[in-house]
Amino acid sequence: MIKLWRWYQKCLETHPVKTQVISSAFIWGFGDIAAQTITHHSTHRSKQQSLSSSDEHKELKINWRRVATTSLFGLGFVGPVGHFWYEGLDRFMRLRLQYQPKSLRFVATKVAVDGLLFGPLDLLVFFTYMGFSTGKSVDQVKEDVKRDFLPALILEGGIWPIVQVVNFRYVPVRYQLLYVNFFCLLDSSFLSWLEQQQDAPWKQFFKSIPEVKEIKGEVNDR
Repeated sequence: MIKLWRWYQKCLETHPVKTQVISSAFIWGFGDIAAQTITHHSTHRSKQQSLSSSDEHKELKINWRRVATTSLFGLGFVGPVGHFWYEGLDRFMRLRLQYQPKSLRFVATKVAVDGLLFGPLDLLVFFTYMGFSTGKSVDQVKEDVKRDFLPALILEGGIWPIVQVVNFRYVPVRYQLLYVNFFCLLDSSFLSWLEQQQDAPWKQFFKSIPEVKEIKGEVNDR
């Protein structure tokens, strides 16, 4: 394990962008495999009573095309964009705003900027990319984004700020994406699972929020 860590450090020092890109691709691909596994077992349990005895032990079949598609998201977006985002954000805070590193204002501002800018962008790109990669039309992708974006943003909004407080306070900048990638293993599982849920009943609550606001707006206009 120590040798693996030293090898990673050497790769990160020699080829920082390439190392982040490749590691992100592996992590997001593995996360999608985990998501498919979770979805398979949860679906199996929910339908177990209605299945025949021959179907009860139906084996999990991984959709490797989907795994490759998700890995490409880590390869083409999370790795390169994440690398330059964390490097640039830290440089901006220290040199332009001249905040004291690891101070309360430094960490709080980083968490806020990351949550308001990079977080929503990451979700928007993910759902858009996954839609087009499966051959959906522009209108279908728009519907998918409307269906999945808000639930993901709200649910992740309660977790990622805590993760990033630790990241920006204690983790050196060069390892911040690696730290985030470990949590992205869970995040990629969650997003892949969320995307696979499609029009699940629990999503209807989030979907109804904009509609309620529109109704209130119409009432106020009257």
